[in-house]
Amino acid sequence: MCCYPLATIHHSQINDPFLYEMDVHFVNNIVLQVLVKYIDLPEYQGQPEDVARRKCVTAAEIVQPVIVEDTCLCFNALGGLPGPYVKWFLKAVGPEGLYKMLNAWEDKSAYALCTYAYKDESSNQVHLIQGKVAGTIVKPRGTSNFGWDACFQPDGHELTYAEMSSEEKRTISHRAQALQKLSEFLRLLYPPD
Repeated sequence: MCCYPLATIHHSQINDPFLYEMDVHFVNNIVLQVLVKYIDLPEYQGQPEDVARRKCVTAAEIVQPVIVEDTCLCFNALGGLPGPYVKWFLKAVGPEGLYKMLNAWEDKSAYALCTYAYKDESSNQVHLIQGKVAGTIVKPRGTSNFGWDACFQPDGHELTYAEMSSEEKRTISHRAQALQKLSEFLRLLYPPD
């Protein structure tokens, strides 16, 4: 493995399955110290990019450099909803309710979107990095560590995220795509000696 300078980057989310994915990805791709610091961020409203950007600016007032992650599940029939509000929809109706929300629509297509926002002391700019996977909302199948995995089936696959092994999901998920792009971005910021 190539050695990269050690940089301390704070991540604002506490979520054990997420951290496992991040740890596996960064251990395999780049040597950086990622510290998790719980920051109680407001639940902003708006488009996914705006939500991630605003969360990052707020977190950067407390600690820098910082990475903020925001994940969305967007139904095409509903113009992108629940989008960044999926956490609240999931709390209210669960995966089965998310599936039932599309009963009146023929279009069951959706996409999972992961947005990372990065900011450091060197500028006021917030860098956005995204991973996106198209799929279909299905009747929930499988057990999951993540809320809506049981009702999201990625295009080209016969299994929902919840039915996949952790290893398989990590290779195709929206988060995996975003983490790959994030690690490439961080390599540019923290190049090898």
